[in-house]
Amino acid sequence: MTTKKTRSVPPSNDSWVVIAADSALESTKTHDSEPTFVKLRNPATGTASQYLFSGGDVRVYEMKAFTEDCRSWFIGQTVQRDGKLLYLTPVDPIFLLLPYMQSDGVEGKFQPLQQMVMDEHYPGCMRLLKCTQALDSLRYVTDEKMMDNLKFHRYNHEKTMEWLKKKVWNTVTALRNSDISVGGGVKSTTYVRVKQETLATEEDYLRYAHGLISVYISEELSKDLLKHLQLPEITSPKEVEPPSKKRKLSDKPVEAGEDYTKFNSADFVRKPPKKMTAAQKTLAKVDKTGMKSMSAFFSPKVKQEKK
Repeated sequence: MTTKKTRSVPPSNDSWVVIAADSALESTKTHDSEPTFVKLRNPATGTASQYLFSGGDVRVYEMKAFTEDCRSWFIGQTVQRDGKLLYLTPVDPIFLLLPYMQSDGVEGKFQPLQQMVMDEHYPGCMRLLKCTQALDSLRYVTDEKMMDNLKFHRYNHEKTMEWLKKKVWNTVTALRNSDISVGGGVKSTTYVRVKQETLATEEDYLRYAHGLISVYISEELSKDLLKHLQLPEITSPKEVEPPSKKRKLSDKPVEAGEDYTKFNSADFVRKPPKKMTAAQKTLAKVDKTGMKSMSAFFSPKVKQEKK
């Protein structure tokens, strides 16, 4: 009796390929904690996202992933089946704190920071309060008050708009210094200008920078920021041709091997009638009175009603 050979399941490989700055992964004796990955609430979507706290929770980095189908890595003598390319970029922790500052329970009230930043689903958010950058920048989005040697905070919408506005203008400066095309003639996926003569305006840069900042804020804040930047609403482009004059396309599916232009009714060219042969001309001159057409012999006969 033959036995079937079973293929052993390869052990799971907890390895990744990550591009990160040295400062993100450094661990020194002065820090009381090692670099740690933590799930936090995404400020734009409200869902879980992965972040990295550097040693001592000094900085916060967001994790991004680039992935393709049928991709893997060779790591040492092993093959990593997960071919994702992860990269870490620093993120301002104020973006992660804004949703807690804006929550209905604390808006309009002075409260200790520890009471404002509470999330039972993402307890790691308390580590944001250890970031020096976050503590130093809270004054840009909140009002502060000292009582009994304790500092209390209250969310300030006007301050937040000004802080976000500065973020947008800093992004505009970075885009210009990096010579990144942002005009209407740009393919967003490749940053390649389609028409070289098209020059980006200041509004193009502002809108592009606003879109980049909006990735880190809620939709409501994004709309308020657009108004604060005094950017006009984008109107839909006018149609070049009225609908009645537009060319109609065939409803039939088009096969790739066929000439596409023949399915466009406006591209049809009326062909002249073909020349008749000598036999056809002779047949056309024959008197056809009383003669039946060929189709008459194959058509169904109509029964006459009896009188």
